[in-house]
Amino acid sequence: MTSMLLTPDMHATHNSDTHSHDMYSSDTHSSAARDSAPHVQIDPAILYFGTPVVLVSSRNADGSANLAPMSSAWWLGRSCMLGFGARSATPANIQRTGQCVLNLPSAHEASLVNRLVRTTASDPVPPHKLAMGYEHEADKFARAGATAVPSVHVDVPRVAECPVQLEAELEAVHPMAVRDPLRRGGLVALELRIVAVHVAPHIRMAGHAHRVEPDAWRPLIMSFQRLYGLSDVPVESELARIPEEAYRRGAAGAVVASPSAS
Repeated sequence: MTSMLLTPDMHATHNSDTHSHDMYSSDTHSSAARDSAPHVQIDPAILYFGTPVVLVSSRNADGSANLAPMSSAWWLGRSCMLGFGARSATPANIQRTGQCVLNLPSAHEASLVNRLVRTTASDPVPPHKLAMGYEHEADKFARAGATAVPSVHVDVPRVAECPVQLEAELEAVHPMAVRDPLRRGGLVALELRIVAVHVAPHIRMAGHAHRVEPDAWRPLIMSFQRLYGLSDVPVESELARIPEEAYRRGAAGAVVASPSAS
């Protein structure tokens, strides 16, 4: 992950229905104007269209704790896929120990992420990272100013400051770009099984033991190297009309595919 900036409007709020209506109306007009222009083909160097930032904690070979920011992550049910450069220390740690913790920062923890950018546990620093200004850091938790707390099911510390902490175990390793001779061997995807979920009390939904309040949880999002927080006004979602419990395995009439799949 390269240098990231926190946008100044990330905490912007919209408190009135009138304001919201005006905002959606404005968006409709601007969207119509955008849609009238033909698409153009481009060749961007990266394809980071917006995913949550994850601080991945793992164990180094010497037993010390490692902490690395990344954003190539997505979830399906209780499984998670993480994408890494194959030569990085974090995937090597996870493959060796079979364990890690996925610490999800909110916009308020952006400073922890930024302190870790362009640091690596690898020593010596790989040439491609050295060219981007990376430096070796043996104590990533101290560098970030993060507080390590013990996990329950894995021998890897969690980050106390992150509102969401997911203990995970390795399920499978998937080499990427195997048919691309230029990128083959350079990327790896790790499939993880989430074995425990810890959340800060303020993002737990009132009246529910096992649900997160979406209006309280503001994940830190990375889009093309910049960091963003979510605004307080969600876009209307028809999908949200389906009860979350309908996706729980074993529930009557449970949906087995992902919420967005069809």
